[in-house]
Amino acid sequence: MKIAVIGTGMVGRAFATRLAGLGHDVILGTRDPQATLARTEPDAKGTPPLSTWFADNPDARLVTMAEAGAHGELIINATAGANALAALELVGADNLAGKVLLDLSLPLDLSAGWPPRLSVVNDDSLGEQIQRAFPQSRVVKTLDTVQYEVMLDPTRLPGRHSMFVSGDDADAKAAVTRLLGEFGWPADVVIDLGDITTSRATEMYSRLLFTLSVHFGDFDTNIAIVRPEK
Repeated sequence: MKIAVIGTGMVGRAFATRLAGLGHDVILGTRDPQATLARTEPDAKGTPPLSTWFADNPDARLVTMAEAGAHGELIINATAGANALAALELVGADNLAGKVLLDLSLPLDLSAGWPPRLSVVNDDSLGEQIQRAFPQSRVVKTLDTVQYEVMLDPTRLPGRHSMFVSGDDADAKAAVTRLLGEFGWPADVVIDLGDITTSRATEMYSRLLFTLSVHFGDFDTNIAIVRPEK
């Protein structure tokens, strides 16, 4: 499948590597490819410059946001939540129209330190904002309840644990569930919560995830939903 990954941070790079390893035709989108590749210092989060990643991934391709959007049959939003809407504007509504848009971003507010607060909460979600901004796209919120290494390899954690999908389009959620299966998430651990408004719940769960990361000292954590046998 032709997949466009929007965002070139650690999450976007990890997705590009994993997807390429699974045989997908992957392209990375950024605002200014030349400027991105010209950076030689780590960013504010300590992420090494993208040029070092390209040295280990010589077949990877970096293009503008719009070019990535035009390429992708499925679009993955791997940007920071605060930048998500602006980045997707650069991808372009026409390039997103009719396509599955897998959104894993969180509306984090780091102004008060760690753990972060949420800039959108209770009566709205970033997933909903993206769907409203790009009504012809088919937004599916998923993977926002775990850190990126667990997203791409759930076997990092023992046993069976849960993943969620939220979105208005059943076919889009089915396509994303199949992709999750390629990452290692069995279909029967993926819970369809309903329409895109249910992404409020998974985004707000992040407060527990971040609190647990402080408690345990890392992000290798997930939850398993257990129910009575019927």
